Order: sequence, then C-alpha cells, then structure tokens
Amino acid sequence: MAFEITKELLENVTLQVTAQNNKALSAIFSEMHHADIAEILDELSFDEAVYIIRLLDSETTSEVLMDVDDDVREKILKQLTAKEIAEEVEELDSDDAADVIAELSEERQEAVMSKIEDEEHVKEIEELLTYDEDSAGGLMAKELVQVNENWTVLKCVREMRKQAEEVTRVHSIYVVDDEGKLKGRLSLKDLLVASTKTAISKIYIPKVDSVHINDEAEDVANIMRKYDLEAIPVVDDNKVLLGRITIDDIVDVIKEEADKDYQLAAGLVEDVDSDDSIIQLTRARLPWLILGLIGGVGAFLIMEGFEKLFDKGYSILFLFTPLIAAMAGNVGVQSSAIIVQGLANDDVKGSINSRLLKEMLLATLNGVILALFLFLFVWAYKQEITISLAISVSLIAVIIVAGLIGTFVPLFLDKRGIDPAIATGPFITTSNDILGILIYFMIAKSILGI
Repeated sequence: MAFEITKELLENVTLQVTAQNNKALSAIFSEMHHADIAEILDELSFDEAVYIIRLLDSETTSEVLMDVDDDVREKILKQLTAKEIAEEVEELDSDDAADVIAELSEERQEAVMSKIEDEEHVKEIEELLTYDEDSAGGLMAKELVQVNENWTVLKCVREMRKQAEEVTRVHSIYVVDDEGKLKGRLSLKDLLVASTKTAISKIYIPKVDSVHINDEAEDVANIMRKYDLEAIPVVDDNKVLLGRITIDDIVDVIKEEADKDYQLAAGLVEDVDSDDSIIQLTRARLPWLILGLIGGVGAFLIMEGFEKLFDKGYSILFLFTPLIAAMAGNVGVQSSAIIVQGLANDDVKGSINSRLLKEMLLATLNGVILALFLFLFVWAYKQEITISLAISVSLIAVIIVAGLIGTFVPLFLDKRGIDPAIATGPFITTSNDILGILIYFMIAKSILGI
C-alpha cells in the first residue's frame, strides 16, 4: 500500500516537535522509509524539519537529505554545522556526497571536508567535484566491485567480500587488468560453478558496455535505456575503470530533462518552481509572453494589409481568422512534439527530407479531411461556393505548412545543438499563427480574384 501523508499525521508530528518529545518522534519515524520521511519534511515548517533532521541517526538523515526538495535541503544545510554535515556525508555514496558538498559555498566545503574522517572518501569526493555535473563523471559513484583478470576464483571471492562492504548494491562485477583497464564483466553463475583454482581470465565475459568520463548525461541515459542496464561502468581515454553509474541516478537525469523540456514547451526560459518568488517567475515567463505580443502585433499588421477585403464584402474571411490561427498552432505543436519526443528517445532516423515528405503527406491527408467539413459548413452558412472553396483550400495549405515547420524546426535546432523542446512552445505556435494568417489571406484573395 502506498504511503500517504494525512492531516492527522502532520498535526501529530508538529505537536511532538513543539513538545520536544523525541521518544514519540523516534517511534513515528523508526519504521518509515527515508523517502516518506523526506515527503513529510517538505510539508513541515523549516524549523520543524531541521529539528527532525537533527533527531534522526546519520544513516537515515543522509538518505532523507537526498530526497527532500532541493530548496529545503539547501536551507537545512545552512542550519547544520560543518561537523553535522560531515557526519551525514560519510554515510552517503561518493556521488551523493559530492552532490551535497557541491551545494555548499567554497568556505563551507573546506570546513566540511576537513571534518570527514575517511580520507579515501574525501579523495573520491574531491575527484567527482572536478567533473561537469551533466557528464558521466558528474553522475558516477566510485563504489563498485572490480576484480583482476589474473586472480584465481578463490582470491576473487575473497576480494569481492572486502569490496562489497563498501557498496550499497552490487549490480555487476567488473574485470580489469594490472593497469586498471576495463576488460569485461564477470557472471556470478560462472564464478560459482568454476573451480577455485581457475583464473578469472578464463571465465570473464569480454563484452561490456561502458561510457566515457566526459559523455553527456543524456547520452548515458539513452544508452542505459536502450540496453536495459541497471548500471554502467565509466572509463577514461585509456579505458581505465573510474566508477559506475546506476539506474537511480539516470532516473533523476530523465526526470530533470523532462521537467526542463516541459517548462520550455510551456514557454518558461528558466527552471522554476511554484514556490519561487514573483520576480523569478516573472523573469521565466515574460520573454515568451513578449514574443507572443510581438506575434499578435505581426498578425494585426498582416490583417491590416488585407483590409480591402472588408470593402469587397468578404468580412466573413476575418471571422475565420481565429480558426485558421488555432489550426496552424495546433498542427505545428503536434508535429514538433512528436519529433522532439523522438529526438529525446533517439528514435528519429533517416534524413530530414524523408521526415518532411512524410509530414507533408500526413498534413495533406488531415488537411483535406478537415477542409471538407469546413467547406460544407461555410457553404451551408453562406451559400457561396467560391468563399467556401477559398477558406477550405487555405486551411489545407496552412495545415501543410504548419506541419512542415513543426517538423523542420526541432530537427534544425537539434542539428545546431539547441534544445529542440523550444519548438513545442510559444515559439512554434506564434510563428505558425503569423505565417498561417498570411497564407490564409493570400490564397483566399487569389481564389476570390481580388
């Protein structure tokens, strides 16, 4: 059964914190998963959250800190002493520990690192902090199980037992040579059935997927998704094994990328949350709103250029302008959304021309079907074949062009190294609105012979 925060639970926790009833609070949280505790802390006041963090044991607290909201964690860390943070960091794997340290100021980083007793852990954290956070190096953990190809099965098992004490979960056993270069992976089944005197070089599997230390996080996520991996080793230019990336880190990458793409599609230029200040939210929203305003002014100027159609008795064309603009925007967003999704999943294959041809055929089919319905409606309403034809043919053209733009723009942006998610937001909608209105009036004017 899924955990659920109730009003009664929050009130009870608040009451016990106010009364400083540590025994009751320990009873509440003792059997609770760290992710559920983090969810509760996000609902409490800042002071209450800090009180509970200090009450819990370091092992639990370290896990909770990784699950609470980023803003909450940042505030909590500011209230903890360097020694308290060091105690939590010592309980974390190297990658999570580096993430926590990275959120501190340089002065606080030095103070916390000086309080960590495990010198090897300190070296690992310092190494991880040198890598870009959006690279494989920034994602990897140093904790893993590796064995030498020249060991016997007996020695391998002994060494694995020692290493496994420092690893939270053993996903794979990696095989290296005397220089630390990744040679392959070891099957647990092969290890169990082999003679204790057998050399590891005789039984390891040479084929193993790996990523380079400087590979982008998104590329790593695509590889792990494609090959359905729970963990993947990280190597340098010389194929030396440096660490591993596990699926939980990749899930975070996918979630962050999805959040960013969703906000770009919604017209937000910055990563913001609902709890951010009005100034931050305004700064994130305003640029695309200004673009929309400019687009509206552009549409006005285009329509003004066809003002003579009013004088000719074709004012009905202006009444269908919102429909044309809406269809252009909708078709463009649909086309771009499919392409952006395909690019994100690395499913877009073939040339741009083939994609454009397919989209043109699809848009033509959809356009003809929709135009047929629109033609019948306008003809029934106005009883004029020419006007009905002008509006319907214009709709087909607008849909085709919008589909082509919605397909081409994200592909073009991706080729230029720009996030194609931009093409699913106000940018594509506004551009298609303006172009759609221009095409609409030009075709209508041509068919009506004005």
